[in-house]
Amino acid sequence: MQKEQRPAVADWFTADDGVARLKGSRCKDCATPYFPRNTLACRNPQCSGPRDGSELVEHLFSRRGRIWSYADARYKPPAPYVSPDPFEPYVVAAVELEVEQMVILGQVVRGLTVDDLAVGMPVEVTLGTLYADEEAEYTVWMWRPVND
Repeated sequence: MQKEQRPAVADWFTADDGVARLKGSRCKDCATPYFPRNTLACRNPQCSGPRDGSELVEHLFSRRGRIWSYADARYKPPAPYVSPDPFEPYVVAAVELEVEQMVILGQVVRGLTVDDLAVGMPVEVTLGTLYADEEAEYTVWMWRPVND
């Protein structure tokens, strides 16, 4: 029987429509995007919104970007990070999103090594399993190489 899938980090991504997307916010006045979600006020000093804080609205980020940097993660991160036991090394990539032109860090899909990646390589966001327990699989966003 397949286990229930649950987000490992609540409200940072969605796949409700079958397509993985990062969730954040953006300023309604100047369109500055924030990931993770910003709920207080726009922090852009160039924003023309009200002085007491612009309205922030939910924003679904573009799915594609290009690798800006990448590295091996060969040690088990400290708590509160939860990883499989025994720990399995993985690759992380900093990806500059196409539309927002901001860099977001995330794991690369399992099975790839740093030898499979290159700066400038196109990738898209997908979901992958961070860890599993008896009850569920806990998912996170991951980067997957794509053809241009």
